[in-house]
Parts: sequence; C-alpha cells; structure tokens
Amino acid sequence: MSGRPSPAGVVPDLVGPGLRVLFSGINPSLSSAATGHHFARPGNRFWPALHRSGFTDRQLHPSEQHELPGLGLGVTNVVARATARADELDPAELVAGGAILAALAAEWQPRYLAVLGVTAYRAAFARPKARIGRQTDTVGGVPVWVLPNPSGLNAHYTVDTLAAAYAQLREATTVGS
Repeated sequence: MSGRPSPAGVVPDLVGPGLRVLFSGINPSLSSAATGHHFARPGNRFWPALHRSGFTDRQLHPSEQHELPGLGLGVTNVVARATARADELDPAELVAGGAILAALAAEWQPRYLAVLGVTAYRAAFARPKARIGRQTDTVGGVPVWVLPNPSGLNAHYTVDTLAAAYAQLREATTVGS
C-alpha cells in the first residue's frame, strides 16, 4: 500500500491495487495526526458505521486500519493537513486536495471513491448541488459515492443512520462481483 508521502503529523494514505472502495475523509483530526491512524478521534463514528454496514465482520480499532486493504478497502483524505475541525480548512485547500484525490483515484482505480462529507465534496469538486449517495460523475475516472461525514460533530446522523448509508455503498460493491 502506498500513496502520498507522509511527513510528520500527516496520516499516511492506505491505498493500493484492487480496492472495492477508497474512503476519503475530509482531513485528519488532531488525534489522527498524533496517532497516525485514520478516524482516531474519540467520538468519530467511522469504525462503528463501517462494521454495522457490513464492510467488516467486527468493529476495528483505528490502530487496526492495516487490515482494511485485505478487505478491499482503502482510506485517504481530501486534505492532508490536520485540524481540530474541518471548517478550519479554506476553500482553496479543498480544491487543491480534490485535485490530489482525483490523481490518487486515477492511479489506483478503486471500484468506488467514497467521499465522507457532502459539503467538502461540493467544495473540492465544484459540485454545489451534490447530495448524499451515488453521483452521476466520476473523479479520476472512478465512480463516486458521497457519504455522510462520520465525525461526532455531524449531529444529523446517528451511527445507525450512517451505517445504513454506508450499507448502500457496500451493496453496490457486491453487485456483479
């Protein structure tokens, strides 16, 4: 697995060939930057949603992220810079990160690119009317599925409603397999 270089404080991409889904968070939390693990902030619901949606047979801890590629799953971020809150990013960072993410998707060609946050997706890819779910366009030639942001700060979604949204993507990855 490889991806963008990982200077200190940057969470390394978890990408490689043959991925069913490349999940892209908005950017790492300070907890993730400190540990080097994706979605490491206490209260983030990525790992429970991933499990409850059926992508994993048990709930993984962020330190077990290395198990994802064996399941056909990868993780990256739109923006590599860690912040306490995603709203600390400026629009130019999201656009630049979107270009990097498109290149990463083009290189590795996962079956789907799942962007975790509709607001970030809209800003990074100039898609102001995008909604949660499968998109009609591609990024880097890869079909896109926008999922709700699993951050605990996203009060519009519970773990169960996140899992239901993630399960729709999982089901799409098994069609025709």
